Amino acid sequence: MGFMGDRSTLLETGRFVRAESGTGTEAEGAAPVVDAQTALTDADFLDKHSAEEMFAETDAASDAELEARHRVAADKGDPGAMSVLGALLLRRGDLDGAEPYLRGATGEGDRAAANNLGVLLHQRGYPEDAAGWWRVAAVAGSAPAAHALGRYFRERGDEPAAEYWMRQAAESGHALGAYGLADLLEHRGDKGVERWFRAAAEQGHREAAYRLARHLRKGDPTEAEQWYRQAAARGHRRAALHLGALLEARGELKEAGRWYLTSAKQGEARAACALGFLLRDAGDEESAAVWWHRAAQDGDGNAANALGALHAARGETQTAERWYRTAMDAGDQNGAYNLALLCVAQDRTAQAEQWYRRAAYAGHREAANALAILLLQGGDAAGAEPWFSKAAEAGSVDAAFNLGILFASRDEDRTALKWYERAASAGHTDAALQVGIALVRDGEDRAAERHLRCAAGGGSAEAAFRLASLLESLAPPPEPVALGEPVGGAPRTESEEWYERAAELGHRRAQVRVGMLAAARGDLAVAARWYREAAEAGSRNGAFNLGLLLAREGNEPEAALWWTRAAVAGHGRAALRLGLLAARHGDLAEGQKWCVRAMELGPAEVSQRAARLREALAEELSA
Repeated sequence: MGFMGDRSTLLETGRFVRAESGTGTEAEGAAPVVDAQTALTDADFLDKHSAEEMFAETDAASDAELEARHRVAADKGDPGAMSVLGALLLRRGDLDGAEPYLRGATGEGDRAAANNLGVLLHQRGYPEDAAGWWRVAAVAGSAPAAHALGRYFRERGDEPAAEYWMRQAAESGHALGAYGLADLLEHRGDKGVERWFRAAAEQGHREAAYRLARHLRKGDPTEAEQWYRQAAARGHRRAALHLGALLEARGELKEAGRWYLTSAKQGEARAACALGFLLRDAGDEESAAVWWHRAAQDGDGNAANALGALHAARGETQTAERWYRTAMDAGDQNGAYNLALLCVAQDRTAQAEQWYRRAAYAGHREAANALAILLLQGGDAAGAEPWFSKAAEAGSVDAAFNLGILFASRDEDRTALKWYERAASAGHTDAALQVGIALVRDGEDRAAERHLRCAAGGGSAEAAFRLASLLESLAPPPEPVALGEPVGGAPRTESEEWYERAAELGHRRAQVRVGMLAAARGDLAVAARWYREAAEAGSRNGAFNLGLLLAREGNEPEAALWWTRAAVAGHGRAALRLGLLAARHGDLAEGQKWCVRAMELGPAEVSQRAARLREALAEELSA
């Protein structure tokens, strides 16, 4: 066989294009997947030396005119004309007409014809014969044939041979060869993936641009965005989806919405779902529902869940349940979890447990936590513990905290602390508070302070109060006030600031403490405001202290009202004050009644004083 020429028009057959997964999911390192939109074109298999010539001819005349012109020369035995005519007939699907011309040109050493003959034989169902001709063309330097041969070997599991021929194609500058080589290397976890994806992407291969962006997204997000843009601009729907997600995370919602829309219109269900969330957040629930409906019909479980939640919020529980079931059918276990929540809201506990179990067995950690809570509420602590543990080990912060509560209830404080610390390290405010309390109890004040600060910073009023108390206990005693220096002139301490923060969050003990600090500074109006707020919230100390301020101001009737509220709530000093007040007004029997109450409530000093006052009142009554 003589030297094979450079003219080539290998046509797209669809044979070597792997369709995108029907689920629309992506998994890095999975088997090679090519976007179904990235169909090969005629030019993908053109030998470089003949591409411009062929396109020029195609531009100048229709395929029919081109065919007629080359047929004359081909019938006279011109190898080049036979090669071109065979390619044109192959493109048209006329395999019987193309084969003799391609075989004739191949016999004359035309490598493009050998390449195309391989395609024809592959279409006829003779892959081994096709591979033989591709090898002939590839050895003669045809990059498209090397690429086709590499795909042939990869489909048969011969990866070393596949890599050899893909590399031949890639190093010859063939975009599909570079992409195929990168895909193979990525599948095996070998080096060089980025280099070859880049080589293909720079030649306009949109799937390569998308895959390159996926590789770069963590190390170089700026360049990744550029490649996502290139792939999306060429119609790659998943690139448009990821570009939209990147822009949304950056707060560029308008542009993100445009790319989601582009991707959704191309059939990407996840983009339709994401677009629905953008529209919902913008206040357009109706449009959001339209896109969620479209995505759910295309099998997106997240969209089905969103529709379920939308109808549940409207009180349309039957419709909500139908969409949650659709989500489950799509493989999204959030559907089972949401069904359970729906059942809980309707007091259908047995059904809720059933759906929680289904989601929990499928690995849904929050369902496992919710199931454990349900079991615990039903008195099954032994059954709850393993589900709490499973959820916590899967990363549920709430489950770790709940395990802490469970072990604390059994007085297993060390084990409880371990789980509290685990939850606290993940930012759980109440867990950090519990760790802080435990460390204070153990005398580890500085470590306790760190955890209490975390909890207080997370908005816990109790943590803010305990942090203030700890800081106050650790602070050195105040310097004595010099003669002539006004009382209350010292700057506020950090502990006071935390007391105030807790008080503003509604912590009653903190409100009383802030009132006391204000009273010590002589700011009685502020003190009265905080005492009143605490008292109205049910604080007996607040009520007692407010009564003291009112009595000092001469408003004994209102003071008596607040002392009565405090005494009824169990405040012994308030009961004693009421006894003294009654005695002063001559109501000895009322005075005796409050003295008895004060003696019961204590503390010891109050009980002793109340007993002496009661004896005095009894003597007065018997006199």
